Amino acid sequence: MKYSILLPFLLLIFSYPVSGQEMSQTVRGTLTDADSKAPLIGAFVTIMGSKPVKGAVTDQHGAFRLEQIPPGRITLQLSYLGYEPKVIPDIVVNSGKEVVLNLDLQESTVKMAEIVITPDQVKGQALNEMALISARSISPEETSRYAGGLGDPSRIVSNFAGVANSPKGNNDLFVRGNSPKYVQWRLEGMPITNPNHFADQGAISGGLSTLNNNMLATSDFYTGAFSPEYGDVLSGVYDVKLRSGNNEKFETVLGIGILGTDITTEGPFKKGYAGSYLLNYRYSTISLLTDLGLTGVKGSPNFQDAAVKVLLPTKKAGSFSFFGLGGASNAFMEEVEPQIAETPGDRSMLAGIREDLDLNSYLLNLGISHTLPFGLNNYLHTVVGHSREGIRDEVFESNIEKRYDDNGAFVRDSVYNTHSNYQSRLFKSTYRSAISYHHKVDARNKIELGTLYTLIDYDYRQSQLQEDATSRVYLIDFREKVGTLRNYISWKHRFNEAITLVTGLHNTYVLLNHKSTLEPRISFQWQLNPANSLQVGYGKHSTMESAHNYFAKVKSEKGITSEPNRELDLLKAHHFVLGYEKRFSEVLMAKVEAYYQRLYDLPVENSSNSSFATINEGPDFNYVELVNKGTGKNYGIELTVEKFFKNNFYYLINGSLFNSTYQTLDGKTRNSPHNGHYLVNVLAGKEFVKLGRHHNQTLGLNAKAFLSGGRYIIPLLRDQEGNLAVDPANNQFWDYGKAYEASLDNLYNLTLSASYKWNKTRTTHELFLNLDNVTNTKGKLSEYYDASKSGSIGYTTQRGLLPNLMYKFYF
Repeated sequence: MKYSILLPFLLLIFSYPVSGQEMSQTVRGTLTDADSKAPLIGAFVTIMGSKPVKGAVTDQHGAFRLEQIPPGRITLQLSYLGYEPKVIPDIVVNSGKEVVLNLDLQESTVKMAEIVITPDQVKGQALNEMALISARSISPEETSRYAGGLGDPSRIVSNFAGVANSPKGNNDLFVRGNSPKYVQWRLEGMPITNPNHFADQGAISGGLSTLNNNMLATSDFYTGAFSPEYGDVLSGVYDVKLRSGNNEKFETVLGIGILGTDITTEGPFKKGYAGSYLLNYRYSTISLLTDLGLTGVKGSPNFQDAAVKVLLPTKKAGSFSFFGLGGASNAFMEEVEPQIAETPGDRSMLAGIREDLDLNSYLLNLGISHTLPFGLNNYLHTVVGHSREGIRDEVFESNIEKRYDDNGAFVRDSVYNTHSNYQSRLFKSTYRSAISYHHKVDARNKIELGTLYTLIDYDYRQSQLQEDATSRVYLIDFREKVGTLRNYISWKHRFNEAITLVTGLHNTYVLLNHKSTLEPRISFQWQLNPANSLQVGYGKHSTMESAHNYFAKVKSEKGITSEPNRELDLLKAHHFVLGYEKRFSEVLMAKVEAYYQRLYDLPVENSSNSSFATINEGPDFNYVELVNKGTGKNYGIELTVEKFFKNNFYYLINGSLFNSTYQTLDGKTRNSPHNGHYLVNVLAGKEFVKLGRHHNQTLGLNAKAFLSGGRYIIPLLRDQEGNLAVDPANNQFWDYGKAYEASLDNLYNLTLSASYKWNKTRTTHELFLNLDNVTNTKGKLSEYYDASKSGSIGYTTQRGLLPNLMYKFYF
């Protein structure tokens, strides 16, 4: 039995003795100036609540070290003369792995004798000091703790206000009613490919992230009114950071689970050198779920991925870093229905037709970064990167004939005339180079300016058989290069300890058709008192459309084929955000944000009878003539109440009320397909510590409940009495005149998770169990025609129960 692979490790957990030696670990790291990144020498780092007090003083490199720290959770307090003190809560210490931290402090704008400053607890605060609103940091510990996360970064952010994943179980992110195609992923500050396995051709979603939480450092996620450095994005930005490897000792984490088995290793290159490496590799074991019939797929999906970070500091030439992320996935799925996967066209709804789907995709992101400080208040950051992604999909079509015995009883389906119908080959190579200059003028002012050049090489080809099933037509076939140049300048000014302003400009220039924008950004934060703060933000933003839209070959009514979209302009939006935050205590806060986004120059089909806009585009491409004459609106209010982890307990409750609409050339206001009107998340968790005979074990229990409105759909054709009126013979199925007027079921999901941790003298063991959609709720998402089903209507639904069991061994 395949589960027997876990047996040796389970035996290891229970049989490994705990010696009389006291369990402890080292907590160390560096402390720098938040603006200049210069090391802070002589700063104090203490563990709050420790008796006797445990602390350290930073050395000439800003480094500190705390030794003989018992396993558990600690809170650090940082203080330095002339700087605002800071509290870093909820740091997990395990006996099997050192804790290595990179921390910073903000220089005070007033003399220390003038004011008494309360230490700032930074839980959830964005790392980017230029981001004052609609921004949040996400720690690696949260990616492991929250129920339903599966160690997957894209699933973790859906726990926060205004963000949702696809209810079908994919990794696409819906942010404030926007399309997931407008989310930007970054790695080490550089834009990257969609980082998901089994990616669709629109690079919108995927089944599982290639990012592994064993590799992650605390990272930032933004939902609107972005700071000046971010361009080519409308929806959200996930700026993922990789942690640096341990530069003093070798460490390894081994993980074995139902979804995948992985190993992470790290260590120094040589003794006394601050450089390090960090490497992770994972291979799929998801076939276990397929064998148990829990995926609903006939076929075995497979994947593998790897990530790396190498840090190479020098004495005089700054610090170099090499990073990489890659993955490959494939799946052959038999008898595909819309519930399983969307295939181009509507032939899967025809009687006597069977479709099999062959999916293959890969991604690769490589980069080299260099940080060069000069003087105490300046540094230059340079990044050169290369990305590759490819999708090779094929739909095989077969005819089905039902076989009956002599008595007229059905025997079986006979499959014949199998042939390749739809073929898609989408390959993209991207080359990027970026440089940014950071200058700390004084304690009140910081200036950043930078530029990013991108060159994308596209090789796209898609073809499909015509209705006669003998001749093949090419939907798209091009090899093109597209270059863009993005520049920004930003200025942060602190009027005093309470009031901060960030403002700047972003410019995008598209070399393909010489379209450009100048985008002002401004945000303001006022700390009214230690418990209350107000934030205001505005930004103009823009983005390019997917490449196939620019190079689509469209046949006119006169039969002339052309590429009418090469001069397509950028889609633009104004973002307005107003926020208020209340801190009831050091661990309890409430936050409300109201936002308004006005989209304009929205590409829509050049037809007064069409409902199509590029914000509706999903996995199935549309090849139509587009004009920048559409508009859209997203507006809403978000409320969050959060108790940070303390006394072994936490909760997070948030809700969003929102509306998302758009207009095409017909002037009709429609719901966007991502308009759910409301989202509610309730998360809570409790740890039971110091269990077992040696008080070295911890039990964690976590839960998440999710509620949202239904998704708007394009319905099947019906007559005036509401009876189905599709015409399969003439390929007439959908009522586009009623597009996105109605939705189906409201959605609900309950997820439970449990973890158990054993701290040994030099190792740590952890066992995780996650039950996603434990009630197996299957709310209806969309409808399709299926003559074999009741009423000839089938429904795509939420993904059902998905269990995941994972064991981790730290040594």
